[in-house]
Amino acid sequence: MQRGLALLFGLLVAGTVTAQSQAQDLTSAQTAAMLSADIVILGEIHDNGAHHAGQARLMAKIAPKAVVFEMLTPQMAGVVNTSGRSDMRALDDAIGWEAAGWPDIALYQPVFEALGDATVIGAAAPRDTVRAAFAQGAAAVFGADAARFGLANPLPAAQQEARRVLQFEAHCQAMPLEMMDGMIEAQRLRDAQFSAAALRALADHGAPVVVITGNGHARRDWAMPFVIAQAAPDVATYSIGFVEAPSDADDPRFDATIITKAAPRDDPCAAFSK
Repeated sequence: MQRGLALLFGLLVAGTVTAQSQAQDLTSAQTAAMLSADIVILGEIHDNGAHHAGQARLMAKIAPKAVVFEMLTPQMAGVVNTSGRSDMRALDDAIGWEAAGWPDIALYQPVFEALGDATVIGAAAPRDTVRAAFAQGAAAVFGADAARFGLANPLPAAQQEARRVLQFEAHCQAMPLEMMDGMIEAQRLRDAQFSAAALRALADHGAPVVVITGNGHARRDWAMPFVIAQAAPDVATYSIGFVEAPSDADDPRFDATIITKAAPRDDPCAAFSK
């Protein structure tokens, strides 16, 4: 299942951004690979508006048939598919975006405006389901297809330890390290559920499918690209990480990396140091 090659826009801009440039562009080779993929996974840091502007630019070139959102439940996506998208506050009220805990929906306006005629797919799992994965393991919660999506076997020891440390840092070292294994299982469940939603979207609507998700789910070594490769080896994926400067433009976690300025934000761990 592969689409024909096409050309995107621009020349490669090396290094970090300038005041006039929101982000790097892709090289022609990266563009061709992106446009030949069945599923394009666009990572992000959720509160960085430049990342969403960049996602929207790529979506305009990809012209996806369906767009899978980490942030939306199926019910929320159904409302988006039948609602106007010009008034972000009204859309927020209609779908409960802010109540779900996501950053200001206005940051995502470029993404919603770039949807065109694409069908919106919600991939978010209910919180009770995620909590169950924390306690029981991702495989037990995911169900019959757990083996197909790589959940039936434990992670390699080195990967388990690396992910344990990442989760510990992400949670500001405010929780016991031994609790991070549950967090890893919750993350594995989300990776599998997002991957399953993307594959259903591909089957129902055809290629290309775009996924809007955090960078942690876009990394090719153990997240969605890896999971999809196990579940559907004939499906071509391409993963783009939107990251913040200073960063490595050849970040091995992604097929391509686009660097932007860092978004202004408070220290998320400050509350734990008081």
